[in-house]
Amino acid sequence: MSNPHLATPSGKPRARSFGIPFDGKPGPNNAITDVPGVTVGYTTLISGDGPLVVGKGPVRTGVTAILPRPRADIAKPVFAGMFSANGNGELTGSHLIEEIGAFNLPVTITNTHSCGVARDGTLRWVQRILPGAMDDAWGLPVAGETYDGFLNDINGHHVTSEHVAAAMDGATSGPIEEGSVGGGTGMITCGFKAGSGTASRVVEWQSERYTLGVFVQSNFGKRWNFMVRGVRAGLELTEPAIREGTPRAEKSSIIAIVATDAPLMPHQLKRLARRVPLGVAMTGGYGYHSSGDIFLAFSTANAEAAAGASGRLARAQYVPDIDIDRFFDATVQATEEAILNALTANEDMTGCNGNFVPALPKEWLRRTFSA
Repeated sequence: MSNPHLATPSGKPRARSFGIPFDGKPGPNNAITDVPGVTVGYTTLISGDGPLVVGKGPVRTGVTAILPRPRADIAKPVFAGMFSANGNGELTGSHLIEEIGAFNLPVTITNTHSCGVARDGTLRWVQRILPGAMDDAWGLPVAGETYDGFLNDINGHHVTSEHVAAAMDGATSGPIEEGSVGGGTGMITCGFKAGSGTASRVVEWQSERYTLGVFVQSNFGKRWNFMVRGVRAGLELTEPAIREGTPRAEKSSIIAIVATDAPLMPHQLKRLARRVPLGVAMTGGYGYHSSGDIFLAFSTANAEAAAGASGRLARAQYVPDIDIDRFFDATVQATEEAILNALTANEDMTGCNGNFVPALPKEWLRRTFSA
């Protein structure tokens, strides 16, 4: 089996395979799934070519599911915090997270016009796998979105509840695919083909070793701002360029999910979410007007306290705020690498009306970083 730090399970190259240097120590799979209990699943929809026919295609989309706890425990809350760096986007359930600092059920990410389907499909799936769990309860699932209408028939509404369920049913731990998979299938970053990416960091505190992982659906930025580890790549890489069969409106976003097994309180998780934009900026993301830059962080620790049984005091442990900087480091580092993984584990893609998005040139990466 290939080294999961260098390649995805299908053999797509990850950023480290080009000699790109990164800060921090990654987990065994360098993925959000390094956090114990966290799993990721995809449904990828690719079909058709040629002129856009709404309702028929071409289709370049999908849905990603992130399960914060094992299936049997998926209804149990996790402490959480979220941050909107630029709110031209959607993350359902965010008002509840702001209010109580927690959420439950899987997180889904898809295209902008399928966000509601992903949310509702999550409730249908929970009813199926945990019969009776919703009988006297209500659910506000977390669903995020970014826009893929340059490549995908976004108004054709091709993502269904069955596709959402399939992503959740297929969620796994260990190494996961990246690039044009799941909700990231039709996404673009800085004029290059992007989509789904992940990375992780090991954080040592006192005698404990914790893991922090980041997953991104990367769909932001302008070519001239693009950077790789401080190299102003966008100024040099003016070609290959996007080719437009139809004019391309500027619609871009990034959703990032931060997971950790470190015991952190909701206000601390919100602080982690606020550091995600620093990792985005290290790749050239400036939070432009049309960009929905929305970030969620959760902790799998303190399960009993997060559940908050009625009639008794809840007790939770947490890392003191004065020691949180190393978790900020990990968040910024893993965010930057996750975005670059979404770009390197990718290929050229042609979608609606011949619209073409090139992959980040691999030879340029080798020449720049492997010499």
